[in-house]
Amino acid sequence: MSTGNRLLFFLTAWLIVLMPFLFWWNTWFGRHLSDKQLAEYLQDEKHPRHIQHALVQMGERMSRHDAGVTRWYPDAIRLAADPVEEVRNTDAWVMGQDTSGAGFHEALLRMLGDSSLSVRGNAALSLVRFGDATGRPQIVELLQPAKVIAPDAGQMTDASVIGTSIHQGGVVAKLQVGGSHTIEMRSPIAGRVRTLSARVGQQVKPGDLIATIDPSTEQVWEALRALYLVGQPSDLAAVLPYERELPDIPDHVRQQALETETAIRQRVR
Repeated sequence: MSTGNRLLFFLTAWLIVLMPFLFWWNTWFGRHLSDKQLAEYLQDEKHPRHIQHALVQMGERMSRHDAGVTRWYPDAIRLAADPVEEVRNTDAWVMGQDTSGAGFHEALLRMLGDSSLSVRGNAALSLVRFGDATGRPQIVELLQPAKVIAPDAGQMTDASVIGTSIHQGGVVAKLQVGGSHTIEMRSPIAGRVRTLSARVGQQVKPGDLIATIDPSTEQVWEALRALYLVGQPSDLAAVLPYERELPDIPDHVRQQALETETAIRQRVR
């Protein structure tokens, strides 16, 4: 191999390694942002992940009681109405990190009516930090399977398998509409496919149930912790299933369910 070809080979190999690293580095929310970068990222409407990155950095600084971060609190309130679901979801979590933030409580209350189950749930969980149990129904909703509904009439062309792990926004099934247009039906939460009510090749109508998704371990655990503080007897029906000794229920979740049940029953004595 000539020197030129050898250099070209090593350069290509170096780029193959470098490009994924640069992509990871630019999208990793743990990468430190200067104050200037944070302020710019919060305004970067073309790159929602930049906004999320800035919000995550805000949340970390808020948890350390960094007073300098308060200058961006108006941005956090503004982003509660951002058109991107992932941004609103992160924002709902961030506003729960400082219960003294002016306007945070009111913004979170408005977010209880969000179109996204995850945003509603995160807002409800953050409100518990404010000593506000208004979002209790949304917290109970986090313990229950989420539904994937057909948005239109068409034929099922693809579907996940029961038991498959899926992230929030992951494709659960595909629907062919009008002979050529394909709609991807996505999971509203992270979790695992519990049931499939339609099979590939089947014709479905608008509003038909396509699948149900069991919530992720993290979502269940956070909801149980919140209900430990604000749960009522009527919530026990959603809590008790997580006390079972089943392979898909980790021990720490089962223990939290037991403790949550005990706390709820003690509150009504």
